[in-house]
Amino acid sequence: MRLNDDQRQKNQLQQALAFPETGRSEARESSRRGTESSAAKHKTESPASSDRLMEEICERENCKQALAGVKANKGSPGIDGMTVEKLPDYRKQHWPEVREQLLSGTYKPQPVKRVEIPKPCFLQAGVRENGLVSRVDEGTPQGSPLSPLLSNVVLDELDRELERRGHRYVRYADDGNIYVRSQRAGERVMESITRFLTAKLKLKVNQGKSAVAQPKHRKFLGFSFMGGKQPRRRIAAKAILRCKAGIRELTCRTRGISMEQRATELSAYLCGWRGYFGFCQTPSVREDLDQWLRRRLRSAIWKQWKRGRKRFAELRQRGIGRNLAAQTAGSPHGPWRIANSPALAIALPKAYFDSLGIPRLADLR
Repeated sequence: MRLNDDQRQKNQLQQALAFPETGRSEARESSRRGTESSAAKHKTESPASSDRLMEEICERENCKQALAGVKANKGSPGIDGMTVEKLPDYRKQHWPEVREQLLSGTYKPQPVKRVEIPKPCFLQAGVRENGLVSRVDEGTPQGSPLSPLLSNVVLDELDRELERRGHRYVRYADDGNIYVRSQRAGERVMESITRFLTAKLKLKVNQGKSAVAQPKHRKFLGFSFMGGKQPRRRIAAKAILRCKAGIRELTCRTRGISMEQRATELSAYLCGWRGYFGFCQTPSVREDLDQWLRRRLRSAIWKQWKRGRKRFAELRQRGIGRNLAAQTAGSPHGPWRIANSPALAIALPKAYFDSLGIPRLADLR
């Protein structure tokens, strides 16, 4: 996703998302630039494996090998009761019709007969929702360890097609961007790649999450771009909101835990977040998050001190003058307002949170 030269930076790049937002690292760039190369436009397409994927599946020899495999495994019939012994006669009569439906994409399979099989290290990982972890009894949940693997297996054919056309692109699992020079080129590429995915790979494109737009208007893996002559990587707005939601959960003022335990949980969360989003080129965003986090923590500490007498004593112990300590401790304002006061900033400085082991997001070390 990096822009490598001045000429590309001056161009208003357009981004065509050919499949849902939500990528393998940046693919090698072709020496060709911009839209589909003229060679890709005028060259007669070769019979690549991706072009004949369903055709190869329906080949007579492939079907014979599949039937032999079922026989070797002593496969049992499905809900229709069709056994391997009955299948050859049925296939002679109905195969041309079934094959035509498969090739045209109109084939509708019957329901699958469920057979309970113990699941392995990946499909039993479970799902966490609202702080609770529940078991996964069926299917592969979005974000599971197996999901990216299956996406890479299926979409490897898409990578080859994009490289054959000379496109610049980036993909991670089922999320990817294709970069061209103009809106018109983006719309043309979107249409052709969507056709490739649906007709050749038999996949469904999420039209609601796919679009043609400038990079600054889209996000990819939590990142976006800032416009201008010198584009910079920035953290997408939704990623910042998710970060704040995670911090709110860990710093909730009603949680009855010590500040040391709270700091331990925060450290694990923030170190991971910083390790991923430290790649951004907008340090001011991380600095703002640091200030917001310290205010959250001061607010939680003020809540824990509870009463005016306790608050006054804590402020005095931390070097706050008598008058300022009395004024702050007796303030009618709530914890969030007080957390931004001069007294709390002096009593609970940055060094205090550093001593607890809470990492700074603006510090990439």
